[in-house]
Amino acid sequence: MAAACKAGFLGILAKGFFVSEVGDMLGEVRALPAILFYLLYVFGVLIFVSAAPGATARSTWLYGALFGLFCYATFDLTSLALLKHWSWAVAAVDVSWGAIVTAVSSTAGLFVADRLVPKP
Repeated sequence: MAAACKAGFLGILAKGFFVSEVGDMLGEVRALPAILFYLLYVFGVLIFVSAAPGATARSTWLYGALFGLFCYATFDLTSLALLKHWSWAVAAVDVSWGAIVTAVSSTAGLFVADRLVPKP
């Protein structure tokens, strides 16, 4: 779900913004690194956000948002430090998006898991 949301976000909603800000650095999406990233990201969410035995919708939303914030901020702050065309505006939009989409995805995942395997 997160990968589809990110593709929609970058491909439709924020494409113009990202192209105007860092367009000369953008290339074609390479499938293998993207797939590896999202597999690792999903495992990270499962391990650090929703695997707790007492996970609730509220705690999953909060920890999902924090996990997304930390992960996306790591990338964006590193990009700000190293890439001359990376801007604070791009970082702010991307980190906010990461926090929101991870909160939503992890909470949706919890609802699905609770439906498939009800807690005793």
